[in-house]
Amino acid sequence: MTERALTGKAALITGGSRGIGAATAVRLAREGADVAISYQASAEKAQEVVKAIEAHGVRGVAFAADQADPEQAARLVDSVVDAFGRLDLLVNNAGVFVTGQVDAEDADVAAFDRQFAVNVQGVAATTRAAVRVMGEGGRIVSMSSTAADSVPFPGLGDYGATKAAVDAYTRGWSRDLGPRGITVNAVQVSSVGTDMNPDTGEFADIQRSMNALGRFGRPEEIAGAIAFLVGPDATFVTGTTLLVDGGLTA
Repeated sequence: MTERALTGKAALITGGSRGIGAATAVRLAREGADVAISYQASAEKAQEVVKAIEAHGVRGVAFAADQADPEQAARLVDSVVDAFGRLDLLVNNAGVFVTGQVDAEDADVAAFDRQFAVNVQGVAATTRAAVRVMGEGGRIVSMSSTAADSVPFPGLGDYGATKAAVDAYTRGWSRDLGPRGITVNAVQVSSVGTDMNPDTGEFADIQRSMNALGRFGRPEEIAGAIAFLVGPDATFVTGTTLLVDGGLTA
């Protein structure tokens, strides 16, 4: 049998119990990687993903971790290394989506603070822990959003700001880690059918109308882009934000 592209690699996908994270976990397992996922509350769903990972003949494991807590993020990386003996691929996928206008009198400031903690501080904490154990050939991919560059509706300012920070970190970290042979990239998506943004939601038709393909993306399509960035065909790709947005920004 032909060796798969990621055979011998160990991957961590944060927020991997559903949506894009789950699809990515299964895709990387299909490519031959041992895959760990983190989850916050969906233990049953996480175990279903682990079974799907192991169905590809590789090792799978799930760890509970709150990405808003830097200490838990660091322990998560340690747990992955304990399980697999190494960490080669990190996908910073865990995120939350909170909307609200800056002038709203009833703004849930605590929810906005948590969004920043998960989407920005959690990404930074996990990455800092991961690069301590990654060797040459390491790959880091963080999930971003077209809201980082374009805010088509009111109330997206806080969320967009978190993703703009991820994009900026991606560029900066690529310079920091390039000499070590570690690449750092982001995947910027638009409307993808997940629990967080279902394609049957109240604003789904408006979202479909905004991109060139006239539909939502599928988690598996985003997973394909991530698989490219962590795979052997992207060894000279770093510091970039890859648009996988159905032509929204065309």
